[in-house]
Amino acid sequence: MEWMTAPFEVTFVQRALWGGILVSAICALAGTWVVLRGMAFLGDAMSHGLLPGVALSALFGGNLLVGAVASAAVMTAGVTVLGRTRRLSQDTGIGLLFVGMLSLGVIIVSRSQSFAVDLTGFLFGDVLAVRQQDLLLLAAALCAALLVSVLGHRAFLALAFDARKAQTLGLRPRLAHAVLLGLLGLAIVASFHIVGTLLVLGLLIAPPAAALPWARSVHGVMVRAALIGAAATFGGLLLSWHLGTAAGATVSALAVSLFFLSHLAAGLRHRAARPSPSPAPAPALRAN
Repeated sequence: MEWMTAPFEVTFVQRALWGGILVSAICALAGTWVVLRGMAFLGDAMSHGLLPGVALSALFGGNLLVGAVASAAVMTAGVTVLGRTRRLSQDTGIGLLFVGMLSLGVIIVSRSQSFAVDLTGFLFGDVLAVRQQDLLLLAAALCAALLVSVLGHRAFLALAFDARKAQTLGLRPRLAHAVLLGLLGLAIVASFHIVGTLLVLGLLIAPPAAALPWARSVHGVMVRAALIGAAATFGGLLLSWHLGTAAGATVSALAVSLFFLSHLAAGLRHRAARPSPSPAPAPALRAN
């Protein structure tokens, strides 16, 4: 068992593990709604939309997290406003914002002569570089995400299954959608410096999608997604330590692998539980 415990005797790997567990919990809260509402493209667009703020912060020596929050706020506001334009489909608006923000970020990056290392960290993250203050920020982000999830659960639930019914019930679906976008932005901002924007969808989508066949409620999906994300973090760090691979990418790859294993197991369970066809009963005799 030493091969399993040895990596986690190192302080920075312990911090990476706790950071990944906290990120998994945050992503489970937001990612469940992303999966239920089919918002994966939006999640991808918002994660890449952080680039301009992060690039500006790096260019002027500011805090990357502040820049990421500013970009997330712009993306959230933009998606909300364009989503209310009847002549423009939501996917079109998201795609335009995605390309526009990413292009702006690349333009800003091109103005810097020494941004290559920072850009690599932005795209792929560095889970092994998690500091103590990062863990405190992640804990605060988890508390905020949990509060938003609890207060907005009824509205989010109605919005996920029937937006018109949510309007009838007076749940203000437009406001609920904006708050949900804010929750998604919070999860992405909290996660991008751990696994990077290119890999953040691994923890945001794969664990809730893996939990979906095994849960009977939204709460059940969230709890199982958090556990699957934590397992992917532990296993990914362990594999990364012994195989010498990139830690963040290994965590995300393992999360996606768990998704495929979960759905394979669910399919086998469904096939095994399916009753074998029985011969049709003989027609009952009727008395004349």
